[in-house]
Amino acid sequence: MRLKPLLIVALLFGSIHAMSQDDSLKSMDIYGFVMTDAGYNANAIDPNWYDVIRTTKLPAYKNQYGPDGNTYFSVRQTRFGVKGYTHTPLGLLYTQFEWELFGTGVDAGQTTLRLRHAYGEIGKFGVGQYWSPFMDIDVFPNTVEYWGPPGMAFFRNIQIRYMPIKGATRLTIALERPGASADQGIYAEHIAIQNVKPHFDLPDLSAEYRYAGNFGYLELAGIVRKIGWKDLSGSPTVNLSGTATGWGLNFSTNINLGKTSVFRGQYLYGEGIENYMNDATIDVGVEGDSTNTAKPIKGKALPVQGIVAFLDNNWNSKLSTSIGYSSVNIDNTSGTAANAFKHGDYAIVNLLYTPVKNFMFGIELQYGKRTNFKDDFTSDITKVQLSFKYSFSHTLYKTENK
Repeated sequence: MRLKPLLIVALLFGSIHAMSQDDSLKSMDIYGFVMTDAGYNANAIDPNWYDVIRTTKLPAYKNQYGPDGNTYFSVRQTRFGVKGYTHTPLGLLYTQFEWELFGTGVDAGQTTLRLRHAYGEIGKFGVGQYWSPFMDIDVFPNTVEYWGPPGMAFFRNIQIRYMPIKGATRLTIALERPGASADQGIYAEHIAIQNVKPHFDLPDLSAEYRYAGNFGYLELAGIVRKIGWKDLSGSPTVNLSGTATGWGLNFSTNINLGKTSVFRGQYLYGEGIENYMNDATIDVGVEGDSTNTAKPIKGKALPVQGIVAFLDNNWNSKLSTSIGYSSVNIDNTSGTAANAFKHGDYAIVNLLYTPVKNFMFGIELQYGKRTNFKDDFTSDITKVQLSFKYSFSHTLYKTENK
């Protein structure tokens, strides 16, 4: 999703002007940070993802991305956002508009504006682009590597959500924008497949329940979705149309270990939900069926498992460390190419220092590994990264309720 700079500025100042005319406005906050990363990649990675660790973007074969050993600098984590809080007869109206500079999709590898949140909430209802209820953002560790654990559910999606229980303990139910990816595998050149197009006639349904206490919290989230595809070839003898059911369960937690440490953990399992994962490949794979001449190729929702386990520790008010591991594993179909992504490992340890409020810098050792499906090829990357983060926040406008 791409926004032009002038459009963003117009929306921002238009919102400020409109909100400043409302005497019921409680507050409007501007926040964000400027962040610079500098590091050394001991091994090669897809050059579009030079400043992160994505195990799916590590080489699938030898020398795919050129020589090892590259230095990099990046400001793509830089972020800006606005939050508004307005009292209405229906309850508090909360809005969030946030973007950053990390290009993805058609802008992969670029430093460009990228929308993160465009969301509004009033009472128990929320609409817009926001964290999917299937994910738990609080599992994300206190690290400076941007992309994060590959085994984590991580997806900002356009949705309509209902929150019958709000607060530390909460319940959320949402209808989300559908969408999925398909891997044509070894059948990619099959002429019939070129006429098969995705078809999504139902939204994804997701929900989360979190129970919170002095110990931290426990959360269980789930999702179910219909994935469809239509054969538009018009062949009287072969019809590759079909559907698959995607589903998943995500158990996550934060456990307070004394006053200085937090364990962040997650275990996820499902089928056909890879696009909700932080770093996985395709939702649906293909496999051949020689016994069925009318449908010689069929699609299958691929099972996926994700694990996250990190420990965040504050040594004192200024020094902190995060250390942990994550993995993602996909059960590919028989029709998947031998060099397709199968398994990813990810590990990090760091030391971060905050000498004064709103300024942090630190050093981080990062590791990632990719394992292919069938050809026994593996690739890995070791990276050392220095990061400098300058944060800001300001209440732009404030008035008391009357």
